[in-house]
Amino acid sequence: MDLKQLTALVTVSEVGSVTKAAQLLHIVQPAVTRQIRSLEEEFGVTLFERSRQGMTLTAEGEALVTRARRALQELDRARAELRPTPTSVRGIVTIGMLESTLDLLAQPVSDAVREHYPDVELRLLSAYSGYLQQWLDNGDVDLSLLYNLASTPAISVSPLVSEPLWAVAPASEKLRADRPIPWSQVWQQDLVLPVAGHGLRVLIDQARAASDADPHVTMQTNSMQVQKQLVVGGYGWTVLPAAGVAGELSGGRLSAAPLVEPEIKRAMVLGLQRGGRVPRTWRPSPRRWCAPYAEWSGTVPGPAPSWLRPPARRPSARSVRLWP
Repeated sequence: MDLKQLTALVTVSEVGSVTKAAQLLHIVQPAVTRQIRSLEEEFGVTLFERSRQGMTLTAEGEALVTRARRALQELDRARAELRPTPTSVRGIVTIGMLESTLDLLAQPVSDAVREHYPDVELRLLSAYSGYLQQWLDNGDVDLSLLYNLASTPAISVSPLVSEPLWAVAPASEKLRADRPIPWSQVWQQDLVLPVAGHGLRVLIDQARAASDADPHVTMQTNSMQVQKQLVVGGYGWTVLPAAGVAGELSGGRLSAAPLVEPEIKRAMVLGLQRGGRVPRTWRPSPRRWCAPYAEWSGTVPGPAPSWLRPPARRPSARSVRLWP
């Protein structure tokens, strides 16, 4: 086994075609085929199912690709770090970001890294909290924003923001940030919600269980962007953290109000691998970069520094029954 074989394996798995992989790797197609076959012979398993539709990984192939990708990432990291510079932090840092934080944090984080750590190669990956935790456990990301997670044997967490949930409605509803509304008002609306099992949906279901409401849901989705688009399109109201709709509120496309009776919050934390691949001089910075998010989200747990505290001011389809 060699690096060329692992690179060919990962590339074919990503594009699903030997021909496309050869083009990306700038080698001839038979060379890619030989590299894949050599791996199959070495391990004694079939790595791909071959058909007219392309190359599909077998279960054995999936297992090997996961480890091959990690090995290639570690080699990339080593190449970046083994260029001695006495006065700078260098290398590759991969940060996991929650979808609801991208609009407010992706650029500030990138700007801060470029300004303070120009020799660091930054990689931003976005997903839901469950996937991000898995990636952090597996070593695919170095640090990540996560929701409602306590420290584990593999991950240490630091609380960043405790954010209340908001009702989000079309702009015509004229909800206001300074006028909280009760959950009972939300249950009277058609709703666009995350799919069952989603972390946010779990909190919504908890609020519903505390009442005798029988809400109607017009649509479910696993995409926050789709949630917002459907609300704009008139499919109903939804529930999101305020920071997740910051752009739409500023642009007047949606209106929103904090939810009370009961007030339900979720905690955003910063998760770090206990193995400590991120340089110590670099680690404290992510909390500072979350300040723009904290300004929208509302509260910061614990004795947070002053720069992280929010400012004093801040601003139909046919229904389907989904709850018994």
